Amino acid sequence: MDLSAYTIRTDLALEAHSMAAGSGQTIPGVFTSAEELEGIRISFIDITSEEGSVALGKLPGHYITIEVPALRRKDSALQDRVAAVFAQQFESFMRKLNIGAMAKVLIVGLGNWNVTPDALGPLVVENVMVTRHYFELMPGEVSPGYRPVSAIAPGVLGTTGIETGEIIQGIVEKSQPDLVIAIDALASRSLERVNTTIQIADIGIHPGSGIGNKRKGLTYETLGVPVIAIGVPTVVYASTIVNNAFELMHEHFIKQTSNTGEILGLLDHLQEQERLLLVKEVLSPLGHDLLVTPKEIDEFIEDIANIIASGLNAALHEVVGLDNVAAYTH
Repeated sequence: MDLSAYTIRTDLALEAHSMAAGSGQTIPGVFTSAEELEGIRISFIDITSEEGSVALGKLPGHYITIEVPALRRKDSALQDRVAAVFAQQFESFMRKLNIGAMAKVLIVGLGNWNVTPDALGPLVVENVMVTRHYFELMPGEVSPGYRPVSAIAPGVLGTTGIETGEIIQGIVEKSQPDLVIAIDALASRSLERVNTTIQIADIGIHPGSGIGNKRKGLTYETLGVPVIAIGVPTVVYASTIVNNAFELMHEHFIKQTSNTGEILGLLDHLQEQERLLLVKEVLSPLGHDLLVTPKEIDEFIEDIANIIASGLNAALHEVVGLDNVAAYTH
């Protein structure tokens, strides 16, 4: 039986590695490291082999994950620090791709601005500094320290009738940027990471991937230029929450008694994939395998979009710099 449809849904390489690695086993071709900066955890995952790619279900490439659980507290000073850390990590990505200080950049805000959990991309586009038109119309008036940056929020297939990949491909052919930055909402297997985690990857992105809709990808292969993907998990599947609840109950009962089998019965012996299959069999016919997001999503999505936008402004324009991130965060 093909159980691929019943695997735990996540777009985060960090979570995929956690599930694939199990109890500390090493995955060939996958290299990981992490560092902690005063409440900001930065994880690095490099997938360098086909075997590692298959094991994690992610394309070969470099992934950086920034986790900040305390972002839920709406601490403006913390938001400034996260934006600065994000800018530093993004600059390192551009250096790896040999993107120069005057390279032209196109920022693509994917998603539906009418649906709050999917509005991350359009909100970032609203807050980034776009400068390409100045370079086109009055190049002699542009101060040093800026680069040509353009931005577009192309909408979604359901409202435009056009594949997002086709729209971006046409824009890239006409404007000829040296780098495309694609921003989209993702799905997580953990509610704790929703709206508190940022993933940066150099493997491009597939619009709609956060809700399982596979569209034409925005990648180097399709666009002909490097693509850096920025994603934030804003939703989690209801079946994943139920499955996680079983795990938490199991861990709780183990602390209380050694006889968990009498309490949980058959569920105590099911593997994770089998348990998720059972949950989906129950929820799907009822139409209850919903996409779930926190009730404070309106505030969270604004905050995380401002963090990403201010970080991009600092990383893309030398004149902004890391010291001035705070001025562009609020």
